[in-house]
Parts: sequence; structure tokens; C-alpha cells
Amino acid sequence: MRVDLFDFDLPPDCIALRPAEPRDAARLLRLRGAALSDHHVADLPALLRPGDMLVFNDTRVIPAQLEGRRGDARIGATLHKREGPRAWRAFVRNAKRVRDGDRIDFGAGVAAVAVGREADGSLLLVFDGEQPVELLLERAGRMPLPPYIAGKRPADARDAQDYQTMFAREEGAVAAPTAALHFTPRLMEALAAAGIAHETLTLHVGAGTFLPVKAQDTKAHVMHSEWGRISAAAADRINTARARGGRIVPVGTTSLRLLESAASEDGEVRRFEGDTDIFITPGYRFRAIDGLLTNFHLPRSTLFMLVSALMGLDVMRKAYAHAVESGYRFYSYGDASLLLPEA
Repeated sequence: MRVDLFDFDLPPDCIALRPAEPRDAARLLRLRGAALSDHHVADLPALLRPGDMLVFNDTRVIPAQLEGRRGDARIGATLHKREGPRAWRAFVRNAKRVRDGDRIDFGAGVAAVAVGREADGSLLLVFDGEQPVELLLERAGRMPLPPYIAGKRPADARDAQDYQTMFAREEGAVAAPTAALHFTPRLMEALAAAGIAHETLTLHVGAGTFLPVKAQDTKAHVMHSEWGRISAAAADRINTARARGGRIVPVGTTSLRLLESAASEDGEVRRFEGDTDIFITPGYRFRAIDGLLTNFHLPRSTLFMLVSALMGLDVMRKAYAHAVESGYRFYSYGDASLLLPEA
């Protein structure tokens, strides 16, 4: 499909720079087929059915943004995928000043050597020493806010908590699974009381999630890969919930992509551990999920293509136009949508 079909106008003042307080006070646009209705995230217990299951991503964001020097050159690095115990693939600012074998000093006793360059422009960085890289990042790194927020304000102490979900446990993401930012212990208690179950999986979100689609046709786009895991026990619980008539509703596109990567042709979710580069565009047949709770996405992005595959491009274009006109807040710290396609 032509990528420009997924374009739309978004006024800059629609982009949220801070999350709602409390988190579950964020607005929620529900789509049932093509029908729209306006709610808040706290209304979810009444918008879902007993027996439904929400599936969360329990990845934890690491302080993956680094600023350093190679000689006199200032070098910025955003880690996006672990390649080994001490090696991370990174998108590097001022990469033309870095050659294979160069050592970059990130301060606080943290340094890495560049040892390889990929076709997408990323570099492989191998960190000095024997300490776990996560400890090094705690000393020298900062939270990797999305470019559309970082371009308007620097990361600060609030972001260290604001940009983590309440489910964050498995360290390794360089971007948050932002749909889950809306959830609070109070909301989870209300969902449980309404008979709505939940499950967790792990997908370490990479910085590639923010890369623009530069191709003119979706067939020419190369999707970034991310590492994920679904345990056998979690897969069994998800399959059991669906077999009993419950709907499987992933919270966030990361959870959805991993569930679909792990699903058989008949929709059974299987144990999964490894990389996925699944790219979902209109025409895709969903196998493992029955809906999606997600934030509002960038124009021409793979994520807007995904929600258009689920609900239909025309439906999503109308929904986003309604969201803009109604003052919904967009992107990582913004409001949410509950997408329930017609059976």
C-alpha cells in the first residue's frame, strides 16, 4: 500500500508532554466497529466484559540515552537492541565522526568501542569493563524520551517514573509500552472485581519504533526487530481465557505484535522466545487477539498502519479526526483508544 495513505494532519499542541494525573484519568476513545464514544481510562471495567483478558508488556525502560565524546567530537547514542552481554546496537548522532575501533567516552567512567555499522546507520557498541551494562547506564544514561517530546523539553527526574508502567519488571526496553502507562493499582483492582483477567509477556521495545517509514510503499519498508518472550504458562492462560469465550485485548501494540508472532494459524498462542520483526498492515488476518487498547500514533507510522489493519483505514482516519477535534492528547504521554473490531 502507498505510505501516504496513512498520513494525517496533527496540530503540534495535540502532543502531550506530560501524562495525565492520576494516570487512569486519561481520556479513552472507544471504537466498536465504526461507532465512536468518549470515555476515560477509569471506565474500562464497564467497557469490557467479564472473562475478557488484558495482556500487558512487563518490559522496563533503561536509561539508554548517552552523551559522549570521541576526541573533540560530541557523540550522542541511543541504545536500541542488546546483541550480547556487553554489546548494544545504537543509533548514533554525529556517526560520521566515528569509525570502527573508535572509543567513545560517555563520562562517569563509562566508555564503549564502536565495532560495526549496519545498513540502517546504527553502530554496535561494546562497553568497557566487567560491570553489567545496566549499572553503567544508571551512572551515565538518561531516560530516552521519544523525539517528539525530547525536541520540546529535556528529560527530567519526573520522567524516570512517568515513563515506566506499573508492570515494569524485565529490564531492556529503550521505549515504554505506553498504553500501559494509564494503569494504576486502583484500576487493576476495579478490573479484577469486574471479572476481567490480566496476563503479562515481555517485549523489549527498541528505538526503531520511532523511525519514520521512508519508503513510498509499505512493501519496501524493512521492519526493525525486537526481542520478546511469552512463557508456556502465560500462553496456556491466554488460550484458556479465549476458549472460555473471553476476548484477548493486548494493552499496546508491543503486546499485540508479540501475541501475533507467537500464534499458530488457528489462533493458539504458543511459547515464544526470540526476535520478531512482524509488520502488520491492512489485509493482515489477526489470529490471537480480539481488540486493542493503545495510544494515538504518528502519521505514516507502522503503528498507525497496525491499527488501520485492525479497524480499517477509513475508520481510523475518522477516529483520529474526531480525536483532534475533541482535544484528545496524542502519543506516548497522551490519551488512549479502545479498539474493538466487529466480529
